[in-house]
Amino acid sequence: MLRPFRKAWLLGSLLLAASLARPAAAQTPDANKFKPAYIKAQLLKATQWQLAHPRHEVTDWTNGAFYSGVFAAYQTTKSPLILDSLMAMGERTHWQPAKRYDHADDIAICQTYLNLYCLKKDRRMLEPTLAVVEKLRTVPGREVEKNGITWWWCDALFMGPPVLAKVAAIEKQPNYLLFSDTLYRQTYKRLFNHQQHLFSRDASYLWNAAGEGKKESNGQPIFWSRGNGWVMGGLVQVLQELPQNHPTRPFYVSLFKEMSARLIQLQQPDGLWRSSLLDPAAYPGGEASGSGFDCYALAWGLNQGILDKKTYLPVVRNAWAALDNCVSAEGRVGWVQPIGADPRRDFSADSWEVYGTGAYLLAGSEVIKLKK
Repeated sequence: MLRPFRKAWLLGSLLLAASLARPAAAQTPDANKFKPAYIKAQLLKATQWQLAHPRHEVTDWTNGAFYSGVFAAYQTTKSPLILDSLMAMGERTHWQPAKRYDHADDIAICQTYLNLYCLKKDRRMLEPTLAVVEKLRTVPGREVEKNGITWWWCDALFMGPPVLAKVAAIEKQPNYLLFSDTLYRQTYKRLFNHQQHLFSRDASYLWNAAGEGKKESNGQPIFWSRGNGWVMGGLVQVLQELPQNHPTRPFYVSLFKEMSARLIQLQQPDGLWRSSLLDPAAYPGGEASGSGFDCYALAWGLNQGILDKKTYLPVVRNAWAALDNCVSAEGRVGWVQPIGADPRRDFSADSWEVYGTGAYLLAGSEVIKLKK
């Protein structure tokens, strides 16, 4: 016979499990959070706060993600202040990427250079990116030598492929699309789990044939929320550049749909995703950067007619409402996991990182386009 405290503990555990299993769609988000004027004001406020609180070298991968969101915020708000900040950033770096030509992290900032070039048509803004991409295409690098493939970690699928896809579109050079597709499929072959429909962060998280490998406290394999969020965000930016009739497009659309279907199963009742996707009970707080990229991607899929409205709209609405709750009165995006390569618990409402702000800005730039 169970003792009273044991019965209470068991009942509490069952209630927790039931609450985690409830669909996120059961919530009713505040309708005010979806008004265009409100979203624009929030994007401007978050951008201004983050620009006033820099943390890394401008060309660091963290800022590659941040400035991708800043450009999206400019497209949404048409704020001269944001555009001036973007142009000042490019002039400050002389439109150069970071040092490692073959490391995707170091070319992520080029996404923003290319976006700005499309506005200004100044070749000075474009030439350094063209040079590094051509070197990547023609000169074997250390990443392949050390790891067997160039993009050996899943985050790279946000950092690198959009740059190559944008260059291909700007220069009308389809060979860059084929080159990107080759590198992308190497990563997909190594890291994509067909049972879970998610990416492992890198090869160190793969299980062997005997089912041995890194595990969470509940025995599940480790699938990192932000890592898969990076992939989803990268898929959006690649698909935005791929021609509708390109032979590789069906692969990316199919992957986008497959991951989207899995991710909505893993969203928690509060609207956010946990740092570790398959062990949410061990990570009680939601995480804003992975959730932001997921919200961005799913909203984009809805806006493009790729995802079903009835299934995905409640998910996106709950995700945006929860993300917006992570923004402080002054514009700081909190609940962001610190830099790392795996799920972590050491963050709170006061924890911020530039890529978390970038993810929030990207999400808002698509949520504002949702049809009523």
